[in-house]
Amino acid sequence: MSRSLKKGPFVDAKLLKKILDKKPAEAGVIRTWARRSQISPDMLGFTFGIHNGKSHVEVTVSEDMVGHRLGEFSPTKKFVRHGGKMQKELEQKRQQAEITAAKAAKASPAPAKKK
Repeated sequence: MSRSLKKGPFVDAKLLKKILDKKPAEAGVIRTWARRSQISPDMLGFTFGIHNGKSHVEVTVSEDMVGHRLGEFSPTKKFVRHGGKMQKELEQKRQQAEITAAKAAKASPAPAKKK
């Protein structure tokens, strides 16, 4: 459910205090645990270290991110992959095909240009 428009966007007070009167170039990485804070236009250009439960993920704020939450850009779960043994075999075949294609491209010289 979205937040009421009359309340305005929520930005953690401590986070606002950290970026107040600073320029993005001189601030460095601002570490924060406030994943629920919305990104405001004041934060453009700043680099935040957003905590994901284990470490801080560095995120540089751009115009497209305004209005989203900080936590959206720091995933808390690590995706390993699907498939198991069968998927691993398919990936190895694909990688081998790429290697042979690269070798074939190197072996055959490019045709010379005619004048």
